[in-house]
Amino acid sequence: MENQRREETLFVAQGGEGERAMNVIGDEEDRRKHRKLLYVSEMDQTDPEAFARSYQIEALEKAKKGNTIAFLETGSGKTLIAIMLIRTYAHHLRKPSPFIAVFLVPTVVLVTQQAESLEMHTDLKVRKLYGAMGVDYWDATTWKKELEKYEVFVMTAQILLDNLRHCFFKLDMIKLLIFDECHHARGRSPYACIMTEFYHRQLSSNCTPLPRIFGMTASPINSKASSSRAGYAKQIKELESIMNSKVYTVANESVLAKFIPFSTPKVKLYKHVDIPYDLWLCLADHLKTLKFKHIQALRQLQLNDNAEGSAKKKIAKLFLTFLFCLTELGVWFTLTAAKSLSSSETDIFFWGERKDLLGDSIVRNFSRDIFHAFSQYVPSDPEWCIGEDLGMDLASGFLTAKVDCLIQSLIEYRREKDLRCIIFVERVITAIVLQSLLSQVAQLSCWKTAYMAGNHSGLQSQTRKEHMRIVDAFREGTVNIIVATQILEEGLDVQSCNLVIRFDPSATVCSFIQSRGRARMRGSDYLLLVRSGDSSTLSRITNYLASGDIMREESIRQALHPCTPLETGMYYEDFFCVETTGATVTLSSSVALIYFYCSKLPSDGYFRPSPRFDIDNESGFCTLHLPKSCPIQSVCIQGQHNMLKQIVCLKACKKLHEIGALTDYLLPESYVEDEEDDTQESGINSYEDQYFDYFPGELVGRCLSFSEKELYHCYSLRLKQDFYYDVPFRDITLLVKSDLGIEFVSTTFQMEVHRGSVTLGMEYIAPIYLSADQVLMARRFQVTILRLLMDHNLSKLKDALEDHLQEESLARISYLLLPSISSKIDWVCVSSALFCSNVGGSSFTAGGYGIRCCSCPKENVHLMQTRDGSLCSCMLRNSLVFTPHNGRVYCITGILDDLNGNSIMKSKRGEVLTYKEYFQCQYGITLCYSRESLLSGRQLFTLHNCLRRLSGQKEKALSNADVELPPELCVVLMCPITISTLYSFSFVPSIMHRIESMLLAVSLKQMQMNHCTQNVVVPAIKVLEAITTKKCQEEFSLESLETLGDSFLKYAACQQLFRDNKYHHEGLLSSKKDRMISNTALYSLGCKRELPGYIRNECFDPKYWVIPGESSGCFVEDVKFFSTSKNIYNRGTRHIKKKAVADVVEALIGAYLSEGGELAALVFIDWLGMKVDFVKELQDGTPFLAKPEIYIHITHLESVLNYSFRDPSLLVEALTHGSYQVPDIPRCYQRLEFLGDSVLDYLITIHFYSRYPGLPPGLLTDLRSASVNNDCYAHAAVKAGFNKYILHASSVLHGQITTFVQNFEQSFGGSSFGWESGSAVPKVLGDVIESIAGAILIDSGFNKEAVWESIRPLLEPLVTPETMRYQPVRELELLCGSKGYVKKFIKTSNNGIAGITAEVEAHGVIYRETCTGENKKTAKKLAAKAVLETLKKCIPGI
Repeated sequence: MENQRREETLFVAQGGEGERAMNVIGDEEDRRKHRKLLYVSEMDQTDPEAFARSYQIEALEKAKKGNTIAFLETGSGKTLIAIMLIRTYAHHLRKPSPFIAVFLVPTVVLVTQQAESLEMHTDLKVRKLYGAMGVDYWDATTWKKELEKYEVFVMTAQILLDNLRHCFFKLDMIKLLIFDECHHARGRSPYACIMTEFYHRQLSSNCTPLPRIFGMTASPINSKASSSRAGYAKQIKELESIMNSKVYTVANESVLAKFIPFSTPKVKLYKHVDIPYDLWLCLADHLKTLKFKHIQALRQLQLNDNAEGSAKKKIAKLFLTFLFCLTELGVWFTLTAAKSLSSSETDIFFWGERKDLLGDSIVRNFSRDIFHAFSQYVPSDPEWCIGEDLGMDLASGFLTAKVDCLIQSLIEYRREKDLRCIIFVERVITAIVLQSLLSQVAQLSCWKTAYMAGNHSGLQSQTRKEHMRIVDAFREGTVNIIVATQILEEGLDVQSCNLVIRFDPSATVCSFIQSRGRARMRGSDYLLLVRSGDSSTLSRITNYLASGDIMREESIRQALHPCTPLETGMYYEDFFCVETTGATVTLSSSVALIYFYCSKLPSDGYFRPSPRFDIDNESGFCTLHLPKSCPIQSVCIQGQHNMLKQIVCLKACKKLHEIGALTDYLLPESYVEDEEDDTQESGINSYEDQYFDYFPGELVGRCLSFSEKELYHCYSLRLKQDFYYDVPFRDITLLVKSDLGIEFVSTTFQMEVHRGSVTLGMEYIAPIYLSADQVLMARRFQVTILRLLMDHNLSKLKDALEDHLQEESLARISYLLLPSISSKIDWVCVSSALFCSNVGGSSFTAGGYGIRCCSCPKENVHLMQTRDGSLCSCMLRNSLVFTPHNGRVYCITGILDDLNGNSIMKSKRGEVLTYKEYFQCQYGITLCYSRESLLSGRQLFTLHNCLRRLSGQKEKALSNADVELPPELCVVLMCPITISTLYSFSFVPSIMHRIESMLLAVSLKQMQMNHCTQNVVVPAIKVLEAITTKKCQEEFSLESLETLGDSFLKYAACQQLFRDNKYHHEGLLSSKKDRMISNTALYSLGCKRELPGYIRNECFDPKYWVIPGESSGCFVEDVKFFSTSKNIYNRGTRHIKKKAVADVVEALIGAYLSEGGELAALVFIDWLGMKVDFVKELQDGTPFLAKPEIYIHITHLESVLNYSFRDPSLLVEALTHGSYQVPDIPRCYQRLEFLGDSVLDYLITIHFYSRYPGLPPGLLTDLRSASVNNDCYAHAAVKAGFNKYILHASSVLHGQITTFVQNFEQSFGGSSFGWESGSAVPKVLGDVIESIAGAILIDSGFNKEAVWESIRPLLEPLVTPETMRYQPVRELELLCGSKGYVKKFIKTSNNGIAGITAEVEAHGVIYRETCTGENKKTAKKLAAKAVLETLKKCIPGI
């Protein structure tokens, strides 16, 4: 078994092109893992050179000494030579070396194959690169990271060519450059361009080191066979010249035959038999008739030019395909092709309700009609099968003689036990129908057939994964025959093949050699089907067979001569090079670069930006017209007739670079975000766990011993309720060691309980000095009362009381909260905490009370027996007691003189029991003083978050219910203390949480003020609103301020970018704006200013509130000084979403804007680190149109707008669509739309914010969404008649505007703005409202009031909170959010018609509705509306 594994490993290493083992079972991924592990383990033990063949060693030595092309047969192990060569260069490549090796392949399929071989047999870091990875959009930074990480790059040649042109890669960093299938280095192929544009240019200058070149090919000639040796020699010499390499090969085929088997070529002649002429003529007429019918049907549809042209091309292509099948293969094959193509589904969905509009459906219908027409000429008997009687099938025209020859040839190999056959065909359709035939012929039923074609065939594409699955099945024997196009000639490696059949002849020598080389098993055959009498094909095959030896002989003959220098004209053409980067564009590449640049300009569904050339052959002039969104409108040159396009494009590239439209890497400023930006933005909702949680330093101190009196600042906290409750409030005094500042001199805020609202009034009283004893007593009081309110038991009170006495050097939360009367501390109540000296023990003994004195006269003393001794009734009347029998704490509100232990108690169960009997029965306690009056007690108040918005739930009745308590069961904890004191202190956690938050807001405001010179006054409560997220569930949140700040920031950024980048088109401006104010950017700015520590992002929970003075409130972290007077403490880390930070940044901008105006907002933005400013400036220069009135009715439009333009050409620009390619008007409305969109957004938002102060959080966002949208703007445009003046040249846009205007009255549904109608609104109509707003803004010197006065009347009536109707998608989102329903939208397709399904799961039932529309947005609205109606019908109460 071990020997067998070594043989397999050796065979794989020698097989070349990444061959794999054959007999490994399991699924695809397991097989590959198994193979890789097997090969790597063997290679680790054996150096490849130890078992390399002699010619491989010779080729390696040649490659070490100089540039070499390895010309060896398929399967001879060329890849192994490349691997060994890379290993010899490995010491140059290992990081941190700046050098790399590049392995080029001609197809994407080979990227993975060759990369796996390199990973398998080297320890170098290998990177696979191909276009689908998005490498076209990688910038210099991304490529630099790739170069720093990887040592070997396997890529398609175009990627390297592009990188060299853009100077992301440089030749001097490449130590080794390998060309797989290097015979492609001809003409203007990427291989040839790499060598001519870069290698030979640097070779001639002799200024930089060049890479070692190693090429691999099975044939150095990639053309038809030459008729003479001289022809072969010439083509080999040309390849050597362009590659600057010498060809290495073996002397003759026998050298290779020792190691690899060669197939035996066999020519199979067949006699051509025509399909019956009458039948052919009839069917050909059917094809022509159906083609005409479907093309006429296309002309009747309202498709745009591109869609109609595409559909026509598909029909014409299919017509030729069916005609080919009929002529070359037979009637049955045409029928099969039509059936296959009519049933294939397209991946393209068309939005629309009428399937007649679908160009792709027309194509499928054409194939279906062909199928029905041809079905009449093929037997319909279900028992009939093609191939049962080949002679009859041939005579009937069902198949041709060529197909019959193929079947007869395969039948001859029926006795082959383990057949592996590849049939090479030229066309994809041939592969499809032959596979279908071979699967149905009964005599071939023992074999399974599959077909393979490229994934860009346009018919039935196959993925690379499907290719690998088929090849693996072929290796294992579950597939015996593959009908393939040239994809298997050069690409996927298949070694277990013993028969190759060329159904169609090879077009080139290379194709012949490569397809022949696929038959690698010993005794394999290479069968060529040739029409009898076709002397041309036979002659070509003869030349092909002789070509191998001739090419080897000529290569060896030329081996001693140096490479012929490449002609100067091939590599020295005019070019432009950027000095800073070295990026270049040549005459040859300039045209492609201009097309690429235009493809990145903004476009819509009505036009695609592209260059247009006007060439005057007589004068030799060429004018290049660029799209209107390009800053350069035209370029004109005079030159050689055959080079005019290249010359004018090269000149345009230079100009575009000069103005910054092309970067220094000669790439358009792309508005497609790179991969890194996508990753960052998609992760903006992720959590980070390294955010500090700040605490205000004003409430922090150190618990050190002191003998002198200590200064405190006193603040009165007065509570007032707007409801009746039998327990009144009492005042509380807050004592802090620092003056809290002007914000707290007098302030109020609201709190909510289930009975109603409570107002807190906070006022500064005066400073006060407290002695050490007073401070200790005060601390004991607040720890005792607050700990009991939080825990309702004594479990933590004892530890807390011991802890507060400890001296501590660490800073901790340190302030005092004490009951007061008329703004003076109630020390009698404070002393109540000293009453019990044995609190917290497991047992309570008599004499445990610390103070027992009573103020009553002796004769009025009425002692009552408690658990720890006798007490006067006056002391029990206002006390806090603990009852060990049930572990509860009660406030004693009075003495029930009419009740004692023998009284009958009210039982919920209706039982008649005395209190004595109840306690005996329930707790096993015998009352010893049953005649003692009972105490009236109320359970201790529960702490609530009184800052939270309530949902109307009722409070438990238990909180109001009094209970009767025998005094002998009570342990007095605090005395005297009233229930009012306890009730008032139950609000303390919420009060202090708000004060803590306010102090942080003050600190944040102060931090900003210390960095600016302007005196900007923003109330701390506004700052607090801006740092409070919706999660806190309080009466206010940042939502409205965030909406306001977002609109202002968007406008500020847009006007800044518009003014600073006059050559940038709208797409680029939008891209820069998005990056400038993206959540990622705002998050970064917020973090730099330490904002995450200030954010309030959690609903307050009193259970986790830290009682001042307790050790849990200690701060280990260093103090953070943010100003000269304020400091902030860090109390740990917490989780906050990145987006929350970005939202707070926008909300703070909104806070400064709402309170201090635009200047204040700009000052804050500047403090954040973003540079924007407002400049009042008028348009400079003369109008770009001398007579704008000849294009539009200027006077009428100015009257509609109630604005007179200083520069009317701006109004023309605002109404010019990009499709209007008239040279007289050099610009379109896109830049003005960019500016106008932001200013209208801002003006409408500020209008709603000012008009409706105090809007509930989120409503401002909804009002803006209902007003700032394309539907509203489009209706305004039509109402004002702007649709009559839009300059465009799109028939599709014209049709859509016409339809919309005709349905205008019925589609305008007031506050629904057309959502009800379900019709799509042409975006251009909304765009012109924005572009006109932008034009007025510029013309007026950036006067926003002028814009608002002009545009607002067009938008009336504006939506109000009363008239606003939620857009259906938004309404569904709110409903599902409030009810906890699960919703999702799914894209669907029915016969090519795209739709949206809205699905909602409610109470375990799934409701779904599917709707279509003219676009995705409309379909989504209609689906949401439909499912809402269903939910309202089926679920009561919605």
